[in-house]
Amino acid sequence: MNEENEQITHRKAKLAELREKGNPFPNDFRPDARAGELTRRYGARDAAVLDAEPVRVRLAGRVMSKRVMGKAGFAHIQDGTARLQLYVQRDSLPEGQYNQTFKKLDIGDIIGVEGALFKTRTGELTVRTDIIRLLTKALRPLPEKFHGLTDQETRYRQRYLDLIVNETTRRTFRMRAEIIRFVRDFLTHKGFLEVETPMMQTIPGGALARPFVTHHNALNMDLYLRVAPELFLKRLVVGGIDRVFEINRNFRNEGISAQHNPEFTMLEFYQAYADYRDLMDLTEQMLREMSQAVLGSTSISYQGERYDLAEPFPRIGIAQAVLNHYPDLAAPDLEDVDCLQTLAASMQIPVKPGASAARIVVDIFEKAVETRLRRPTFVTGYPVEVSPLSRRNDQQAAIADRFELFVAGREIANGFSELNDPEDQAQRFRAQAAEKAAGDDEAMHYDADYIQALEHGLPPTAGEGIGIDRLVMLFTDRASIRDVLLFPSMRPE
Repeated sequence: MNEENEQITHRKAKLAELREKGNPFPNDFRPDARAGELTRRYGARDAAVLDAEPVRVRLAGRVMSKRVMGKAGFAHIQDGTARLQLYVQRDSLPEGQYNQTFKKLDIGDIIGVEGALFKTRTGELTVRTDIIRLLTKALRPLPEKFHGLTDQETRYRQRYLDLIVNETTRRTFRMRAEIIRFVRDFLTHKGFLEVETPMMQTIPGGALARPFVTHHNALNMDLYLRVAPELFLKRLVVGGIDRVFEINRNFRNEGISAQHNPEFTMLEFYQAYADYRDLMDLTEQMLREMSQAVLGSTSISYQGERYDLAEPFPRIGIAQAVLNHYPDLAAPDLEDVDCLQTLAASMQIPVKPGASAARIVVDIFEKAVETRLRRPTFVTGYPVEVSPLSRRNDQQAAIADRFELFVAGREIANGFSELNDPEDQAQRFRAQAAEKAAGDDEAMHYDADYIQALEHGLPPTAGEGIGIDRLVMLFTDRASIRDVLLFPSMRPE
């Protein structure tokens, strides 16, 4: 029998003993304080003041350490906010509690305590405990006790253990919550209305992506998990909600990587009587203020590099971005299919048969250039053929009024002036449907209901999607998307 199994057996024996004495899982203890709040309020208070003005507290949490020294002992308990030390004396507890409760506690047990705050000689805020109760018996030991959980596979599969033992993980998900809260407050303050749109759709739309398929038994029909809420949100703009947003879960049946998870969170927002340039300005302002709000500074550090969001974000066309990184190319080369195919082949970039020069430029940019865009940069000038929902540029009909924002070499946001010409949109849907019929799993369906909505009139509008997961990665300095998802997609063991 290995050590872990021995511990489990020993703990189960303790639980059996507790069952003989009554309910070992009581639910009648109500804490009146939390460790983080107590530390903030009293951590800096002088020891003499605490002694003269006792502060009595009721606290509950998980036992993270225990040290018994004869008739007294110390322990640390951890709740959802922080850790706090306990000082336990046999003579200060009710009869039998020291030997029968405190000394028999295991690391990981959940307890409730009562007592008064004081400072130890080393200045640590501590509860002088006079009541202690076992609330939940932990039957399994915590991993690697005092050294934290470092195995990545276990951290992702058993996130609860990761949260118990790793403060960095707890801080990451607190930061995630703060970022989402900031987004809501920022957009609501600017007059946007938060809404919810369907997750199951009869036609998947709003993005070039392969969807998941499910089946509705009562209706006897297949449905798709949404790849984006875009077409529903724009229907709402048609209906008169001219500033609208949704923080939504999307599902795309694609590969898993450090940047991709099949289930992920996006912010999408739409503003009538605005164009893509207005949204670039808005995005720059939002990220700058977000950094100040959640980090206390506009300067952020990510994977050893530092970025100052107070500096204006450069704006560059996609063609110019390729030319900047391949000085041997000239502007005419970006219209030469043969030249571009040769370049793509030399970099082992796959090119679809019959691809246009504009499409190959995008392929080269996505595979070889975007990872080099380190400081926050808006890239514009995307061709219409890879932007099926974007408005055409008034001066260059083959170019969309669209941008993507890159930070630290990865896409953070995608926005554009919306296509509100129903006949142009219908033509592009037909082109997408032809690509799907030819075998492109990521091409869009023809959405007749959406065309009908456009025929009622979509005002001039701009819309944008921002990847919340990648944004959290940036602000928490995490290299993998799995580190910012509580339960990332994993192959079953």
